Amino acid sequence: MCRFQRYFSQRAALLGVALLIPLLLGSPTTAAAFGLTGMDAKVGIVDPEGVDGTLAVGAGLNFQQAGSHVHLMPNAMFWSENGLSDVNTNFDASYHFEPSGRVSPYLGAGLGMHFYSSDGPGDPGTDIGPNFFGGITLPMSGATLYFEGRAAMTDRSEFGLLTGATFYLGR
Repeated sequence: MCRFQRYFSQRAALLGVALLIPLLLGSPTTAAAFGLTGMDAKVGIVDPEGVDGTLAVGAGLNFQQAGSHVHLMPNAMFWSENGLSDVNTNFDASYHFEPSGRVSPYLGAGLGMHFYSSDGPGDPGTDIGPNFFGGITLPMSGATLYFEGRAAMTDRSEFGLLTGATFYLGR
């Protein structure tokens, strides 16, 4: 197997594992398991290293354990600027300091896989790295709005300010 094929098969395996984790967590086997509680959409400004600030959009799922302050959130984001674009898949976890349904600050971290366009400067390819974020949630009827600061630490690090809404299932 050539180096090119080995590189992409390793990345495909990582992506497959990242996509399987939420499915496994989403099929509870006991009352204490994490279950799918909502879906979210977000938009904001990101400032990737080496590129001007640009608009980013994203969407994800929200898994929570009943009575827990911990949320597991697989998600994806996209941005494009000056011939370079990034589709990043993330598996994040956050801790909300107040119970669900109340205004609450939160902190979180996760792991992201960045798939950069091949026509970008320096042929950036694929990159993996940690995410760190924090924000505040504002509950509304049927959804929760949030404001978030987010940093991704990769070879092309980025910082973003985002806003979004989580739409809860079964409420």
